[in-house]
Amino acid sequence: MESAAKTPKSLTLPWTTRITLWLLDIGLNLIMRKDGTVNRGLLKLVPLTPPSSEPINGVKTYDVVVDPTRKLWFRVFVPTQYTVEDLPEMVFCHGSGYIVASADTQLYDDFCRKFARELHVIVVSVDYRLAPEHRHPAQHEDGLDVLKFLDVEENRSKWLPGNANISKCFIAGDSAGGNMAHHVAVRASQFNFQQLQVQYILTLFETSPRSSVAEERMVNYFVAKKLMVVGLVSIQPFFGGEERIGSEIRLNGTAPVLTLKQTDWFWNAFLPLGEPYNRDHPVVNVSGRYAVDISKMDLPPTIVVVAGFDILRDWQIRYYEWLKKSGK
Repeated sequence: MESAAKTPKSLTLPWTTRITLWLLDIGLNLIMRKDGTVNRGLLKLVPLTPPSSEPINGVKTYDVVVDPTRKLWFRVFVPTQYTVEDLPEMVFCHGSGYIVASADTQLYDDFCRKFARELHVIVVSVDYRLAPEHRHPAQHEDGLDVLKFLDVEENRSKWLPGNANISKCFIAGDSAGGNMAHHVAVRASQFNFQQLQVQYILTLFETSPRSSVAEERMVNYFVAKKLMVVGLVSIQPFFGGEERIGSEIRLNGTAPVLTLKQTDWFWNAFLPLGEPYNRDHPVVNVSGRYAVDISKMDLPPTIVVVAGFDILRDWQIRYYEWLKKSGK
């Protein structure tokens, strides 16, 4: 059913924001070629942020290569003002239609830095392969492979700070990254992450039956630890379908960013070659007639963030309702 939530009647934005969104729209249209390819040369104008071993705004960053053959890597954001143990980990998937952006794009570096600082989490921002050069399921495979990489104790001890708690792992993403976060979480729920045996040596003092003197005894305890996805954060996730629904009709051409022409172009660049183009593909329309049954999957609790002037808001609300109907 459709949500009862109403789209706000008007949107007032600061002039600086309006100009930024206008330039973003122009930039998107310039890089999206009519033949379905992306003008990568023009993207060299997009500002990038290098890693910073010295903290900037309370967060230091560094890059880790997972697989050089497919240029899969991630950027780690460590909040330096929180030295307490047991910081959760957030694996973040960036947005931008699956066709542009990266973990070192200034926009997403700033975004993840703010997450790390304000949410007190260690952020792992995935730099996955982009469409149309690499189509589905390449991106989702990259996301799961980062989780597998972090599940290996040798990798984790080398590349993550000692206070990172992999048993409190969240998967998050915005826009296309929100779509990716969902599908990576589904894949992760079906993967048996290895169990890591971590030894704790505990000193016990006990009284011997033959003596009133307390004796010291060393006991080894083994506590099982493994990577566990405990939450999914889906920020304005990029979903769709063959049907044109309410918000797409109402907001197309009037929303501050994104049009149906652009979303259709993104899906056409992303969906696998050799298959009929169909926006009801389960990777696009997760709650549609070809939806994967998640009712028996061990998916984590999910928070869905919806914006009032997003043309895809009604698809996002459908996603939320589908999760609830599936018992999630």
